[in-house]
Amino acid sequence: MTAVDGDEPSTTNAASTTAAAVRQARQVQQSRQRGAFVLLGSVQATLIFTLAAISVPLPRIGREFGLQRSDLILLSAAYGLTFAGLLLFGGRLADRYGGRRTLTAGLALLAAASAAAPLAPGFEALLAARFAQGAGAALSAPAAMAVLRAVFPSPAAHGRAMATWGGLSVLGATAGNLLSGVISTLLSWRWNFAVPLLVAGAALAFAPRLLPDTTPSGDTTPSGGRSPSGGRALDLPGAFLATCGITLASYGLVVTDAHPWASPGVLVPLLSGAVLLAAFWGVERRARDPLLPPRFLLDRRRVLALSAIALTACGTALTFVILSLHLQQDRGWSALRTSAAFVPFAVALLVSGRAAGPLIGRYGARAVTAAGLGVGGAGLVLLALGGLDAGTPYAYGLLPGLVLLPLGTAASFAGAAVLATDGVPPGQAGLAGGVMNTAMEFGPTVLFAVLLTLGGDASSLAATGAALAALAALTALSRRSGPRPS
Repeated sequence: MTAVDGDEPSTTNAASTTAAAVRQARQVQQSRQRGAFVLLGSVQATLIFTLAAISVPLPRIGREFGLQRSDLILLSAAYGLTFAGLLLFGGRLADRYGGRRTLTAGLALLAAASAAAPLAPGFEALLAARFAQGAGAALSAPAAMAVLRAVFPSPAAHGRAMATWGGLSVLGATAGNLLSGVISTLLSWRWNFAVPLLVAGAALAFAPRLLPDTTPSGDTTPSGGRSPSGGRALDLPGAFLATCGITLASYGLVVTDAHPWASPGVLVPLLSGAVLLAAFWGVERRARDPLLPPRFLLDRRRVLALSAIALTACGTALTFVILSLHLQQDRGWSALRTSAAFVPFAVALLVSGRAAGPLIGRYGARAVTAAGLGVGGAGLVLLALGGLDAGTPYAYGLLPGLVLLPLGTAASFAGAAVLATDGVPPGQAGLAGGVMNTAMEFGPTVLFAVLLTLGGDASSLAATGAALAALAALTALSRRSGPRPS
């Protein structure tokens, strides 16, 4: 009896020690997850910041280098062209070689290009640096999402992470438009490239310490054979067709601002891109391990989510471009004052982004996406109805729309990010990241160019708002359909 009594404190102490060890291990894991998310989220926001880094100071660059309007259009679009064109291939590389390895390669390329850009002596060197930045971003963006999946392996934790992740891109775009004007006014447009250089350098330094090794091992092709390097086989024909098709089609749409739709400068790249994309779809249907499995897009909710991302990104880009030109050209505002006009936009974006995660947890991603699309659409319609009249005061002409739009945008991005990655297996995390970021780039290039042809700026904003409202209704009524990707 004495022996038994003597064992009780020992057993209790052992249980307490075990519980304390478990709590400590959980705290360490949560700390590592937070550190990894901060690193990956900073990279994602910076990639979109870099897209907008020269949007406000573009006229200054044109004056310094003596550029024509067509040169400025190409310079503005260069980053997005390679970013969008290489995203699917970047996603496949992440799935084959591992997210952290691909992310490191992409960040190294981004850092090198960002260091070369401010040293550019002329247009050609700056253009090449922007193309290289886009290529680095195309490797980094899907790889970051693949690593994020490894950091948060459980579906519930990954869903919560994606709810926050969804707002990072629009936050990066907002920061790019705000800070580019401030930096260019106080220093020089060349200093805008310090942001991606510093973030990429910091991420490269901390990645080995904070990010898990996601190198795949033992992956097999759908036919059962083991692919080289232990990863998935590379669909090189599909990668070539997708990259060239997306790049050419996007370029053809971008230059419609400088050339008529019927001109060879528009029709040749546009039709060539369309032919290559059609060939890409045919190749993917027959490939043993396709770059973009057709089954991946058979879930109706995923298609609606990608549409929401593309259309919301388009509405945000359209608003920044139209209002930036309106405020500086029609109202005579400076670049610094123009940037300050978007501060309420940024504040509303942060508030909505913070609230999106809990709302998704309570009401579901589909409901939050639909509500966000509806609110964002209302904001665009308000801007179209009264915001573009130079005689209308900012306080009630522009401010209501500049608050409603980001409130809806952050919510729809967060919900759509959760829907777009729902049910995606870990082996396709890079693919999901590539597809999601492709949709994000599709909006500000393809849809943007199409909507600008509608006539006036107010018509473009109103049409985008109406499209967001229609998509909100479709999303609210949707149910899961189609098989999950295998």
